[in-house]
Amino acid sequence: MVAAGLATPLLAGTALRAQPSWPDRPLRFVVPFPAGSSPDLTGRVVAEHLGQVMGQPCVVDNRAGAGGNIGTDAIAKATDGHTIGLSINGPLSTAPALYPNLPYDPVKDLVAMSLLVRGPQFLVVNNDLPARDLASFIAHVRANPGKLAFGSVGPGSGGHLGMIDLMAKAGGMDMLHVSYRGFPQATVDLIAGRIQAMVVTTAAVMGQVRGGQIRPLAVTSAGRFGLTPTVPTLAEQGLANAESYGWQIMVAPASTPPERLARLATEAQAALRAPAARQRLESAGFEVMATTPAEAVAFLAEETDRWGGMIRRLGIRIDG
Repeated sequence: MVAAGLATPLLAGTALRAQPSWPDRPLRFVVPFPAGSSPDLTGRVVAEHLGQVMGQPCVVDNRAGAGGNIGTDAIAKATDGHTIGLSINGPLSTAPALYPNLPYDPVKDLVAMSLLVRGPQFLVVNNDLPARDLASFIAHVRANPGKLAFGSVGPGSGGHLGMIDLMAKAGGMDMLHVSYRGFPQATVDLIAGRIQAMVVTTAAVMGQVRGGQIRPLAVTSAGRFGLTPTVPTLAEQGLANAESYGWQIMVAPASTPPERLARLATEAQAALRAPAARQRLESAGFEVMATTPAEAVAFLAEETDRWGGMIRRLGIRIDG
């Protein structure tokens, strides 16, 4: 009886030891925007930490295009058990309302693990534009219908919808929309005057704002932004109910086992809470969130309801 009683834990222990460890090869961290973009900064902070604690390297894979939809689709479709990544407003909260043939379903195909960072957006303009505040910008656009252009990282992105919302609330504004693969290219064209304005996350253009290469006219947060206290909010300048943020959520394929998701979420939070990483991200213009999975899911649902409702109300639709 004693021998039989001892056999069970011994066999269980043998079976446990025989189970393969995970990860057993390098992790792939997909960032749906180019190297040097603001999502790339966050992705590399998290990937660097994962590579240190998970027992395998974590390699950033920049899969830019279609406002982040291409990279987000790559995460959703991954079946190797070693792919994770991050995504932003457009691919996660607005694309389902915009695209009738979206190749992935953010709710069914992806799992949100942590809201990593968020940041308000700037309304920024080319330095040669004769506008020093929101009122003069609106007046200038109204006086030049169809002659000025604004940029974004794609239809349905936070910047695209932020500008559409601004124009709808102000009324009488007609601007061309130019779509870019990432924030760096759009910013280069803004500085050069090939486009005249953008609504863009503070982190994406903080260096150019500090360097005086572009002019911020407003910030989309509820109160003034700590890194640029002289820039007034949209609400201060008469545009109510226009508060918005750009954000980044860590996601994984829905097929990822729950125990792996839990571990990855915990390590992502640890990565962002490390003092050096927090300082790096905050100085770039981010607010570090590092939420739990439940908080990330709830936040994403709220954002999807808000922006999806606006898309349907304005009748915005993108074929393809």
